[in-house]
Amino acid sequence: MELIKPGVQWDFMGKRWYFIGLSAALLVLSMVSFIYPGPKLGTDFKGGTEVEIAFTGTVTAGEVREAAHKVGFEAPDVVAVADEKNPNRYLIRVQEVSALSDEQKATISTRMCHAEGTAEACPPEARATEIKWSPGGDKVSARYDAEPDLAAITKQFAGIAGVELRSGTGPNPMVVSARDHKVDIQLKSRGDQLIDGLRKELGADKVPAQAMRVEWIGPKAGAQLRDAAMTSIGIAMVLIMLYVAVRFDIRFAPGGIVALVHDVGIALGAMVLTGREITLSTVAAMLTIVGYSITDTVVVYDRIRENLGKHRGMSFSDVINLSISEMFGRTIITSTTTFLSILCFLWWGTGLIKDFAFALLVGIVVGTYSSIYVAAPLTEWIDRKFLGGSVDTKKKKAVTRARAQKRADAVV
Repeated sequence: MELIKPGVQWDFMGKRWYFIGLSAALLVLSMVSFIYPGPKLGTDFKGGTEVEIAFTGTVTAGEVREAAHKVGFEAPDVVAVADEKNPNRYLIRVQEVSALSDEQKATISTRMCHAEGTAEACPPEARATEIKWSPGGDKVSARYDAEPDLAAITKQFAGIAGVELRSGTGPNPMVVSARDHKVDIQLKSRGDQLIDGLRKELGADKVPAQAMRVEWIGPKAGAQLRDAAMTSIGIAMVLIMLYVAVRFDIRFAPGGIVALVHDVGIALGAMVLTGREITLSTVAAMLTIVGYSITDTVVVYDRIRENLGKHRGMSFSDVINLSISEMFGRTIITSTTTFLSILCFLWWGTGLIKDFAFALLVGIVVGTYSSIYVAAPLTEWIDRKFLGGSVDTKKKKAVTRARAQKRADAVV
């Protein structure tokens, strides 16, 4: 299938400054967007608790947000989830992670006679010799010197503000090791507390007893994931630059890397400007964009290298125009096919799929564009600025000078 007839050639390099200016403006806009309004980091990166609820009655995002705020959650983020089966499905994110504060932990330690100076207040079967807290604050593990009295342990947790034993999950407290006298006490998590608070504020007829999904991640783990994501993208770019430098030559590598930075920067800027969350799925989309973009760039580079050997008397700029013109039909077919496939995910997808598809759509457009108007012009500039022009170009200039001198001699 040929969209463009053989022999057709366009002057891409002649229009490069217009598109380089466009790229610079888009990159500046992307950088500004990271300052204001700033990236909207998901729970993966900033930490917090995420609860997805399919309400059984009609509620609005504003009502859910107000109810969550009333029951003690600061700055709750409520997002409607498109679902034909559950028209009142919402994703609720709160910054709180642990169900236990330091004060609550201190109170529990005192009640369990594990705090300093409280050991004699409890009998051995209710006196904890060791206490461990789960990162989310929804489980307490304790050890005892004697066979634990589960009824007495249950009473120790009664009346502590904001602390409640979880029900409906089996015996609680529960002996998990009879030999070591180890007991696990399951507490209501921040997600459970949020559900209870919403049922109290909005009514049990609108809020189900259980959420569809509850996830949480601590701020420290979120920061580690964020750093790992940035490192993975950086390593990918370095390895790609080495690959391009080895496969072609060093003058091609900077153009490929700048094109990748260009594509990822604009795609992230588009995510920020449209208010979409930056999550681990976004990082996966960025790595996919990196792979797609460098593939398209390598195809163009390969044709440029081939034509440099076939057209030795042609300038580097003309070789680039010829190479891109020859590959333009292939680029249109490949990019359009991929674009339409991803568009279906954006149109019919939900939640994270839509954000992933949006990032890929932007990446496909800028990735195709950058291969022509970022990578190739930069390679030509490096060849002209630092290498004095290609060998073939210097030969052409030498021939031109020789002919001019011959004509001048003939006139004399």
